[in-house]
Amino acid sequence: MSRSRKLLLYLILFIISLTTIFPFLWMLSSSFKTMGEIFSLTPKFIPSKLFKPGMWENYRMILQEYNFIRFILNSFMVAGFAALGQLFTCSLGGFAFARMDFRGKEIIFALMLATMMMPIQVTIIPEYFIMLKLDWYNTFLPLIIPSILIGSFGTFLFRSTFENMPSSMEEAAFIDGVNDWQMYYKVFLPNAKPALASLFIIAFMNNWNALLRPVIYIDKPSLYTITMGLAMFRGNYGTQWHLLLAGSVISILPLLLIYITMQKYFVRGMLTSGTKG
Repeated sequence: MSRSRKLLLYLILFIISLTTIFPFLWMLSSSFKTMGEIFSLTPKFIPSKLFKPGMWENYRMILQEYNFIRFILNSFMVAGFAALGQLFTCSLGGFAFARMDFRGKEIIFALMLATMMMPIQVTIIPEYFIMLKLDWYNTFLPLIIPSILIGSFGTFLFRSTFENMPSSMEEAAFIDGVNDWQMYYKVFLPNAKPALASLFIIAFMNNWNALLRPVIYIDKPSLYTITMGLAMFRGNYGTQWHLLLAGSVISILPLLLIYITMQKYFVRGMLTSGTKG
């Protein structure tokens, strides 16, 4: 590739990257502004309080006056337990569909995949009555348990991962006298780190950003998740945009941290589903 074509390619990639990241940069900049600056007729990218007294006022308000620290901890608990639970149930289901033979396996797997096309709005009403019968209203259980038990994508991901692992691993393990459970957690699971990281990031992000179930099942402010906390800044007569943007920045930071930490495994898990054997 010639130097001019390479420079043109880098320029195109830079423009695409800048276009993608600019909304986030604008949100970050606006989180330091006042309401007047946000709605100024001559918008400015750099806030007037940058590196001046009162720069962190919006963040101080949402963390201290609106109890956002509690919302963050609640969301960490819900998203963390739901994501870890999905890792267990989906990897176990994926192993069964990939490496075990039982009657009706393909039919059950096809029915499970069909649930991916069913929106949550279809099942939320019967689910709501079940949660009321279980007396789980105003607890975190309705936010965690359904996410753990319904993992069609994760099961599909792990089935593909385990199917593509070499059969020699399984044969060697059988010679050593392991049973099916030991085969799962001692042989296959340690070799599925990319799939584990990929599903954890996706499940954590989905549960962190969820709003429908928290709104339906939670009405105690002490149990609010971060999405419910952000919704507090939107009222019938206006929106406190300076606080909403500051809260949005805080809500994104944990997702960025988790992605950066697991990026290597996440990319590998998306590009490949295990080692081809």
